[in-house]
Amino acid sequence: MSEDLLPGEGPTTAVSVSFHVGTISAVRNRVGKRGVSAYIEAAVHRQIERDNLDEIIAAAEAEHGPVAPEEIAAKRAALVAARRAHRAGSTVA
Repeated sequence: MSEDLLPGEGPTTAVSVSFHVGTISAVRNRVGKRGVSAYIEAAVHRQIERDNLDEIIAAAEAEHGPVAPEEIAAKRAALVAARRAHRAGSTVA
């Protein structure tokens, strides 16, 4: 049953979707004609992940209250530092 499959699992299936000409042109310019499906699949996966994270955050805030802006800034700074360290080929201690 398709309801039991996670995003990215199972066989592929053809669907018809509509895009603005500028959007599909930008995608084709990035990946060529043969990479469109994979590019859109990856974009949909990212959106599903974001939606899932939004649901988790909403549930946590409902239980514990909103996250303080200072806490968000600290986590963002830690992520930026980790990203920079990763690009430099090291790890953050």
